[in-house]
Amino acid sequence: MNWDQVKGNWKQMTGQAREQWGKLTDDDLQEAAGEREQLIGKLQEKYGMAKEEAEREVDDFASRM
Repeated sequence: MNWDQVKGNWKQMTGQAREQWGKLTDDDLQEAAGEREQLIGKLQEKYGMAKEEAEREVDDFASRM
């Protein structure tokens, strides 16, 4: 699934995102609103990930959807 599709289906996907990244709150997911860069930033902030690692996780998440 590409990011345009993820963004379009974000409300339905927030549950799966919450399962994968339990430290992200509903507010975090709502702020990200399906925007790839916003989600990467949230992962970096909450998990202390390097940008490259967060990008990999976000891309893996999108490919599984």
